[in-house]
Amino acid sequence: MKILVCLSHVPDTTTRVKFADQNTKLDSTGIQWVINPWDELSLTRALELKDDPSCGIDKVTVAHVGLAATEPTIRKALAIGADDAIRINAAPADAYYVAAQLATVIKNDPYDIILCGIESSDYNGSAVGGMLAEFLNLPSISSVSSVAIQNGKVIVNREIDGGKEVVVAPGPFIAIVQKGIAREPRIAAMRGIMMARTKPLKVVEPIDCEPLTEWLSYDLPKPRAACKFVDPENPGQLIGLLQNEAKII
Repeated sequence: MKILVCLSHVPDTTTRVKFADQNTKLDSTGIQWVINPWDELSLTRALELKDDPSCGIDKVTVAHVGLAATEPTIRKALAIGADDAIRINAAPADAYYVAAQLATVIKNDPYDIILCGIESSDYNGSAVGGMLAEFLNLPSISSVSSVAIQNGKVIVNREIDGGKEVVVAPGPFIAIVQKGIAREPRIAAMRGIMMARTKPLKVVEPIDCEPLTEWLSYDLPKPRAACKFVDPENPGQLIGLLQNEAKII
């Protein structure tokens, strides 16, 4: 069996966001780029399955839509333990465009399990996994919190209201995963970092595809108001603030 993990290249969550050109594009100066956290957990779980001989996983591949500047992020995935990587040489214009590019690659080299993070930590669109399933005409399972392989069958747990749903998933299929898929991301060891330099990273040229959305401009959220202190002997003032300003009671 083969597993494909789709990767996003995102700013570290501690990044101080700035915009340039009259707020029409992100100012990337000084940004530290990382693997999208949900994708990193997906990769960790894929490698855990491969480490268990009873699961029958032969290879874990990562795929990413991005330009050459994203290769250090892909190499990090290889250092963590992925066997090889595919980079589609294009800027990720929108979710539709990314899904279309990934679908073309997957059609040429099918996989038994395809893992997508539920969203990316920059745009939070939660759309690529579902779109990819439509492009490939494959079943998809959303809100996946656990993937296991028992006796050759893939067992998937989904979070639902009030409990969990257990699904037996015949491959190939797409799992759209959320937190819980792995306890914590796997850390690259020095040996893995050295091996990543020689692991295959295939660069594929993109297909012609028009994005469906366009980003016109960005706005930062309004700064938080100054903190107000209330005399503990004056609960009426606190209640008034909660009712009239915070509007939470």
